Amino acid sequence: MICTKTPACPMCSRWDDDVELRIMEFEYSYLILNRDQFFPGYCLLFSKQHSTELFDLDLKTRQGMMEEVTRTAAALAALFKPDKINYELLGNMVPHIHWHLVPRFSSESLWPRPIWSEPHVETILTSEAYRQRCNQIRQALEKR
Repeated sequence: MICTKTPACPMCSRWDDDVELRIMEFEYSYLILNRDQFFPGYCLLFSKQHSTELFDLDLKTRQGMMEEVTRTAAALAALFKPDKINYELLGNMVPHIHWHLVPRFSSESLWPRPIWSEPHVETILTSEAYRQRCNQIRQALEKR
């Protein structure tokens, strides 16, 4: 698939901008680790094609991307053993199809509220810790 980019869209350049957080390039999307790891394993999976709505994608692309979302969620579940995986596709602030895939644990302070429900102190990792976490998720994906 050809990657289409829109210059004003921050998500279109995210793969190039966040090299340290790259996990995997799929056929229809890119997967990166979210910089804030308050929720361990929190990832962003975003469409290579600049579109704002799922219905804007052709059937093959939409189905392929949903398989990539599902594969990623299964890998995160196997690796982190959360109580739930949250799937969020909003686009109000960044109008580019991107999924927030968030492992959630009943032991966390924000459980069971949405991750946006109240502010939290960001968990920023070292470069080495980001590298290790990305590698762990990549290895879990390769098993799927």
